[in-house]
Amino acid sequence: MSGGVKKILIVGVVALVLFLLITQPQQSADFVHRVLGWLKDGAEAIVTFFRALFS
Repeated sequence: MSGGVKKILIVGVVALVLFLLITQPQQSADFVHRVLGWLKDGAEAIVTFFRALFS
């Protein structure tokens, strides 16, 4: 992928994220909260796996 296309895609994604944050702040916050919850659950599952593996 050329540098110009990559730069255009990055600017487009940033513009879309900003648009969604400004026009739908509650839904954006809910989405971020859900994603952070998934990451937390995943990290806890990995820790549980390694604890079970080494005990």
